[in-house]
Amino acid sequence: MKKIVIFSTFMALLAFPVASYAEVAGARLTGFQEVPSVSTVAQGEFRARINRDEQSIDYELTYEGLQGNVRQAHIHFAQRHVNGSIVVWLCGTASFPGPAGTQLCPQSGTIMGTITAADVIATSTSQQINAGDLEKVIAAIRGRAAYVNVHTDPSPGGEIRGQLRASRKDKD
Repeated sequence: MKKIVIFSTFMALLAFPVASYAEVAGARLTGFQEVPSVSTVAQGEFRARINRDEQSIDYELTYEGLQGNVRQAHIHFAQRHVNGSIVVWLCGTASFPGPAGTQLCPQSGTIMGTITAADVIATSTSQQINAGDLEKVIAAIRGRAAYVNVHTDPSPGGEIRGQLRASRKDKD
């Protein structure tokens, strides 16, 4: 009887995969990727996992060495070497809080969260991403037309930035 219970439990676990991610995306953030480039010792890393159902993205943003007070961090819609509209707030501060529910940015360290359609804000009219359109944000990430950056007092346009790259090489 004990063997049947163990076998049944094992088979049930196989039916429900531990991870349900379609792919991963990531970026290394440096000042040289900003537009215009910023000379800074700051650096960061962004890692994201797009869920198989494409209804959410789990992420982790880590940064350190900023030359001034952090203001906010976002995902923007634009190709390399071009500035674009914010599509998702990752964190904000008391002075730059972001939409309701946006978490606070630490001066350095790591933030984690989950992005859903409710987190997507509209771009400028010419960029054609509407509020709530997570599908287009995922398409931008896959097309390397999205970047993450962290803004600070001395660099309000962004102190560090990294272009997102997606890969289907995620392991369950």
